[in-house]
Amino acid sequence: KPHTVRYDAVSAMLLNEFLKEHHKVEDLQAAIAQLKATATQQQEQIAALTARVQKVKTQVELDKSVSKTTADNE
Repeated sequence: KPHTVRYDAVSAMLLNEFLKEHHKVEDLQAAIAQLKATATQQQEQIAALTARVQKVKTQVELDKSVSKTTADNE
């Protein structure tokens, strides 16, 4: 049970707590930046994969069309 308050030490304790929280904020900001970069990279990969799937789909449809035309002509 405290009997007195050491006001001369309060400022140092508050500063220490502020600095701890400030470091946490900086760490969180760095993590957010990393997550944003990862999300951007994943979006680029998704776009590239979507384009490749569309290209394969188009090729498959052409192959089906050619096969059907060939079968119809025989």
